[in-house]
Amino acid sequence: MSAIKMKRVLTTPALIAFGLAYMVPLGIFTTYGEVTVASNGHLPIAYIITLAMIFFTALSYCRMANKLPIAGSAYSYVQRTFGGKVGFLVGWAQILDYLFLPILNYLVLGIYLNEAFPSIPAYVFVLGSLISVSFLNYLGIKLINSVNFTLIIVQMVFIGLFIFLSLTNVDLTPEAMMKPLQVNASDFSGLMSGAAILCLAFLGFDAIATLAEESNDAQKSLPKAIIWTVLIAGCIFLVVSYCAHLAYPTWTAFADNKDTASLEVVRQVGKISQLGGDFMYNFFQAAYLTGVFASAMTAQTSVSRIFYAMGREGVLPKQIFYKIHPRFRTPYLSIIFVACFSLLSLVLDLSLVVSMISFGALVAFTFVNLCVIKTYLGGNNAKTASTLFKYGLLPAIGVLLSLWLWTSLDATAMIVGLVWLAIGFIYLLYLTRGFTHLLPSIDHKELNSIIKD
Repeated sequence: MSAIKMKRVLTTPALIAFGLAYMVPLGIFTTYGEVTVASNGHLPIAYIITLAMIFFTALSYCRMANKLPIAGSAYSYVQRTFGGKVGFLVGWAQILDYLFLPILNYLVLGIYLNEAFPSIPAYVFVLGSLISVSFLNYLGIKLINSVNFTLIIVQMVFIGLFIFLSLTNVDLTPEAMMKPLQVNASDFSGLMSGAAILCLAFLGFDAIATLAEESNDAQKSLPKAIIWTVLIAGCIFLVVSYCAHLAYPTWTAFADNKDTASLEVVRQVGKISQLGGDFMYNFFQAAYLTGVFASAMTAQTSVSRIFYAMGREGVLPKQIFYKIHPRFRTPYLSIIFVACFSLLSLVLDLSLVVSMISFGALVAFTFVNLCVIKTYLGGNNAKTASTLFKYGLLPAIGVLLSLWLWTSLDATAMIVGLVWLAIGFIYLLYLTRGFTHLLPSIDHKELNSIIKD
């Protein structure tokens, strides 16, 4: 058993910065054109729907983070609530989300930087990003926290400038300002389809829970950070999308070039403000890639903590994953493993990686909501009207919304996800010798020691 523990150095603001870095505030521009067209020019309303939907699951993460402030997030919650076998499969599915997000970020960095510097092969940028991200993670969460704050500031400066310039020399009559917010009954289907896509933009608030054992007063700081991250990100997405619609109201022009719509909007904002389209375009590229790099760092941090939790339980090899560096207090072998796995970014296709991420997140969301219901309403727990509402109705809505989002997954995502689960099930059979043995697990004494430490 590892006697060395991770440092509890993260405050609530640091956790919020971590969550925002994971989510990438400028990520709004990734799906800007697609959802604007789907919602008939009502992207801000789609974001309002998405924020309301995701809030139910965020509340459930807050409840469980308060009850079980330990590394592992959904894996740890389900493992302690529904037992080792279900917990392992949910953790296995969760890995699919966390393990492939760094790969996605490395691919994006390689593609964009190669386009800016075509004489340098994309794999050089991929390897450079991978090595630097892994090195920063190896050195410790405090350094990652400092870098996160810096990279978030760069994105926020661009967002502030974008909002200010979007309101320059545009039609600000009441009719024009209300147009993005006025919806008809015929828009409902498109809005719901768009909201399903936008839910993926909020993936990351749950990653905060993986830092429970590096947080000061985790039972209070984690829930606060989760809620504030969701609200801040939601407000950023809502305000930026609204201002973008005011600056570029002719959204129907995106129908044939949805993937590059955000670049058109950024150039338009530069032109109407007389700064020039190229200036805003170049600033956007720099800020966006800064955000992607920050997301790669936080994604690797999160998945290494999940591996650490699973290694501590013994469902992954302890000699590799349950190891803390004596000086830097980081799960360094887990970090190295993730870095080696991320070398797949040199050969994988971007669209395939994207399809892998959503499956694991929705599995985790569904079961965390179920954990709240069982934890707070199961057994002899008092069942008043208030508790039934807080711990029954609200997470039940979260379950239904998570299941509904499954309908938005494409066939590739479902196939890859089910194959991944099948591999996990085979490994589970091996661990339990065909379900004849219990899964290894830490005892209640060690669990209480972790929580109280």
